[in-house]
Amino acid sequence: MSEKEKSLQAVLDKIIDGKKVFGASFAVKKDNFTWSGSSGNLPEDRPYFIASTTKLFTTTLILHLRAENKLTLEDRISKYLKKPILTGLHVYKGEDCSEDLTIRHLLSHTSGIPDYFQGKGANGKSLEDEIKSGTDLHWTFEQAIERTKTMKSLFIPGAKDKAHYSDANFQLLGNIIETITNRPYSQNCNDLIIRPLGLSSTYLYQDATDKIPQTLYYKAGELNIPKAMASFGPDGGMVSTSADMLFFMEAFITGKMFPLEYVKELQQWNKIFPPMRSGIGIHLFKLPVIFDPTGAIPYFIGHSGLSGALAYHSPEENIYVAGTVNQVAHPDISFKTMIKLTRVAMK
Repeated sequence: MSEKEKSLQAVLDKIIDGKKVFGASFAVKKDNFTWSGSSGNLPEDRPYFIASTTKLFTTTLILHLRAENKLTLEDRISKYLKKPILTGLHVYKGEDCSEDLTIRHLLSHTSGIPDYFQGKGANGKSLEDEIKSGTDLHWTFEQAIERTKTMKSLFIPGAKDKAHYSDANFQLLGNIIETITNRPYSQNCNDLIIRPLGLSSTYLYQDATDKIPQTLYYKAGELNIPKAMASFGPDGGMVSTSADMLFFMEAFITGKMFPLEYVKELQQWNKIFPPMRSGIGIHLFKLPVIFDPTGAIPYFIGHSGLSGALAYHSPEENIYVAGTVNQVAHPDISFKTMIKLTRVAMK
């Protein structure tokens, strides 16, 4: 084991404290150097829930369909969605704006559609709140959209400098993918991404009795929510390993699954939640000057999830990082870990 590999492993070993982080798995690639490792109770080859990092798969499928001239980003979603889904989907100040929504609005979170997962329902609680309390719930695509319709839309579609993160956007994109291809979302992932790239440990979690993925943690306890994880689908339902996600991320950035010029087009940033910005199907992570006064840490593009999973690329340093700390209460630890691993990889 080289000194660099020892230093990378030491980063993972150090974050396992048995209080916040019980297991971690990461993979790093810098130019021709590739490393993967794990620590704690998460073996390197054990698949884990990647949560919203799944949105990169959905983005990939949309871009693939675009390359095949099956859709454009400016297409109105009314072209693909059934009337009962579309009606009342986006009502802002008494006006139904549902017919104005485009695929670009959904991908970039500029639709103004509320978030069925983090938005509060009639009982004053969000699905996120209920799940974190240990209540395992199942929902269908139709139920997610009906829940969305009970919440207030935030702004008109495409309002200048406005973005609001909403899982409903990607539920809708998943439905559009299925409508265009006449195949389930999972089959699209298998046929267009997983099999061509040889991602042997990656799949859409659909069976709540499936015990293969590592159980999530919330604070000091296990968070066993298989029904919920089987409900997310195109907005957060994939299971993978760090090695698979590293390979997928490189394929995404280097144009293996859609034209390379699309990657630049995705990088139109809106503020979403600091220090994150939302692009078109991807996020930008850049530390503010107060935390990085010398500008030594590069910016990253990719995506992350509430489970503590992430997959990012640094264009400046040509570094890829994928992994998880498998902790719903502290996903920020994943970003701190990514920064530490990046520092080692840059040496």
